[in-house]
Amino acid sequence: MIFALPAASVFAQSAGEVKYTNPLDAASTHQPHSYGVILQGGNGLTDDRNGFHFIMAGFQGGRVLTNNFGKGIFRGNFEYGVQVLPYWQSFTPKFQKVSCTQATGSAVITCSQPYTIGGTFTGASVTPIILRWNFARHGKFVPWGQAAGGLLWTNHKYPAYGSTAVNLQTNGPNGEASVWNFTPQGGIGLHYFVNPKHSVDFSANGVHISSASLGDRNPGVNASVQFSLGYSWWK
Repeated sequence: MIFALPAASVFAQSAGEVKYTNPLDAASTHQPHSYGVILQGGNGLTDDRNGFHFIMAGFQGGRVLTNNFGKGIFRGNFEYGVQVLPYWQSFTPKFQKVSCTQATGSAVITCSQPYTIGGTFTGASVTPIILRWNFARHGKFVPWGQAAGGLLWTNHKYPAYGSTAVNLQTNGPNGEASVWNFTPQGGIGLHYFVNPKHSVDFSANGVHISSASLGDRNPGVNASVQFSLGYSWWK
């Protein structure tokens, strides 16, 4: 005998066993975990950063920590995730800078000839804290929202900072950014389950990049929007 069950949460019943469209709908009986790959890219948003472009690739994983709870369209579960991006690049505008110094006991400031900074930065990023809410009961489509925080390392102090002005504050020995930056972020996304054990993942995230004054200056990237495409295996 075939029983009628909510189509949004199950698709079949056989031999007394309910087979779910995806493991997130079944989180009340088995709290799944996942691992996968991800490709991400985007652009800066603010006027002084709209020439910044990003591309990165790496790995992601997560573990559902709760049963499904809540009512209606908000019913879902809480997931903890991590992301590691060993390939990270930012393409930024190039511009000219001078390096200035002031001799002790002298008012004279001496600056170098202008040289080019900016361009391509290479690095790696890890996001060890991803707090995600999965909205269950949507069949093969599982939307989610998240907040996250990560750490970024670049091969040069990022972003480039300075000018051609004779100015010790911007171009002096203490006028540099940092190779370490933090990446607080938040966004929305969607899992599309091609079958109950595999999903194609889409997301859009707003990412802020800031050194929290680890360097002498913190020019940062106030806002960027980054889109990702991933593939996950679920257990």
